[in-house]
This record gives sequence, C-alpha cells and structure tokens, in this order.
Amino acid sequence: MPRVPVQLHCPDPVLEAGLRSQLRPQPGIQLLPPGDPTPPTVALISVDTLDGDTTALLHRIRHTTPARLALLVARLDVTHLPTAAECGITAILRRSQATPEQLTHMITSAARGDGMLPDDLLGPLLTQVGHLQRQVLTPHGLDFSGLTTREIDVLHHVADGRTTTEIAQTLGYSERTVKTTLHGIVTRWHLRNRTHAVAHAIRHGLI
Repeated sequence: MPRVPVQLHCPDPVLEAGLRSQLRPQPGIQLLPPGDPTPPTVALISVDTLDGDTTALLHRIRHTTPARLALLVARLDVTHLPTAAECGITAILRRSQATPEQLTHMITSAARGDGMLPDDLLGPLLTQVGHLQRQVLTPHGLDFSGLTTREIDVLHHVADGRTTTEIAQTLGYSERTVKTTLHGIVTRWHLRNRTHAVAHAIRHGLI
C-alpha cells in the first residue's frame, strides 16, 4: 500500500518535533521534510484554536497546495465548525486525543476524502445543520446544494437530454423561465454553458 505524503504545518517548534517523532515510524505515512518538492496528499495543521491567525494560515495553505487539510487543534467547539468547513478542513482531531494511531487514522481518512470529527461535536453539528435548514434554507426554497427546487428540476431534465421546449412543457414553465433558470446557474457557478452546468452538478453530487 503506498504511503500518504504529509506536509506538516505547526507554529510551535516543540510541538512540531513531537508530531514528527510520532508520525515518522508510521508505515503508512510519508512525512515530508521542510522544502521537499513532493506534492503532499494531506496537509496536517497543528494549532491551539481557530482564531483569525489560524484562519489566515488555513486559507494560505488551501490556496498554495492541492492537499486535503487535516486539523489538529487544542481547543474546539461547535461554533468553530463553520469556519473549519469554509477553510476546507476535511478531518479534525483534538490534540488531547493525538495518539500515533489516531493521527494516522485522521491522515488516511483525509487522504481518502473521508471526514473525521470528534464524537462530542456530531450531535451539536446535526442540531446546527437542522436549524440552518429550517430557518434559512427552506424559507428561501434552497437546500444544502445551494440550488432551488426549480434549478434542480431543470438540471435533471437537461441531464436527461430534453430541449428547452420539452422542459418547459414538462414542468409547466415558460421557455423564458427555463432559460433564465439555466443562465442563473451558469452565471453563479462561473460555468460555460448548460452542458457544463450538468457536468458540474453531477460531479459534485448535486443531482
């Protein structure tokens, strides 16, 4: 099984040395030395909390590497999760739980694109998501895809190969409404055309 190339970001040199000593013996981990040009699969970031400096660091890493981001953090509660998601974090582990086995599990999970979150945050997160759906998205006809029901319906029919006229007749809209709906999707997502919109939606699991 190939090892996962990992780039380590830790502002504290003592903590960084400790992390390297924990990860170096792990057979599934290829810990990259500073300056190594090997593209990392996972960037492991160790911080105290998600404050402004940490957020800036995460954005900088996200925009300079294609690696998936895994966060090792000392202090974290559910109010930090939206920021973590917005910064592109895939997996989170509290520093107090950072055994070599848990670190390896977090890194390999992130490398596969799987999420990882401390167990005590799952319940509050689901409560927060439910509140967002009820109070913000549903009243505006949206779901977590960022698409309205109308946009999803139109994209489904485009994906089935139907023409604008056929979509309008099937859904009971005017052709102008169908065209406006598709134009809105293409513009909002910075896409080229309706075919690109369908491909984007399928690729991201939106339809």
